[in-house]
Amino acid sequence: MRNLNFQRHGSGLPLIILHGLFGSLDNWQTVGRILGENFQVFTIDQRNHGRSPHSDEFNYAVMADDLRDFMAEHQLPRAHVLGHSMGGKTAMHFALRHPQLVEKLIVVDIAPRAYAPAHLHIFAALASLDLTAYRDRNQIAGALTPAIPDAPTRQFLLKNISRDDTGAFRWKLNLPAIRANYDSLNAALEPGPAFVGPVLFLKGGRSDYLSEADVPLIHQLFPCTTVKTISEAGHWVHADAPDQFIKHVLRFLQ
Repeated sequence: MRNLNFQRHGSGLPLIILHGLFGSLDNWQTVGRILGENFQVFTIDQRNHGRSPHSDEFNYAVMADDLRDFMAEHQLPRAHVLGHSMGGKTAMHFALRHPQLVEKLIVVDIAPRAYAPAHLHIFAALASLDLTAYRDRNQIAGALTPAIPDAPTRQFLLKNISRDDTGAFRWKLNLPAIRANYDSLNAALEPGPAFVGPVLFLKGGRSDYLSEADVPLIHQLFPCTTVKTISEAGHWVHADAPDQFIKHVLRFLQ
């Protein structure tokens, strides 16, 4: 897919950052600017997210192809690749299929295994909203509260709302396509030749997305892996403990 929305920070060796499910490059602005002091950072909206194009085709193979095409379009022969959650699975798939394009790989709080469908209540809550019926974001937040009582999660999801040319609210997300392909997003990565380059897995200490039981599979697919835990962070490691997160990333990449 061409014309992925992106932002660039800094100069030097390329570092590509991929957001997670329901996210966008906006979630990585602060981290991207800081890392841009050492690298040429590209934060990307993956397909069906943010301001990137929509498509009914949505899985890790096509998102990895999107990244390959992005690097060709911007004449990037190799890059560091960092992915969080869904973006971490995209990054893993990309490194396994296109190892010649990856300098170093950072995977944030996700494993290459299959996951249970933990977001069904979010899909149901978002799909139940008639956005044209609301005048401001506070009304939408109030409507989401019974199904999504956690305020930070609501605010994270509300970043996916914008106004159209008439002033009405709309989703930037392609919710139907994401929901239709949700099972494939939760599936394990397909086995294949290992990626033998340097890899860092960063785990949130208060998150259950990545556990000791995942380490053997990680080492099978990524034998040159270091696993680090940021104890004070949950699943959104970069937002919960940005200083520690950036310190680990810089130490690994430099």
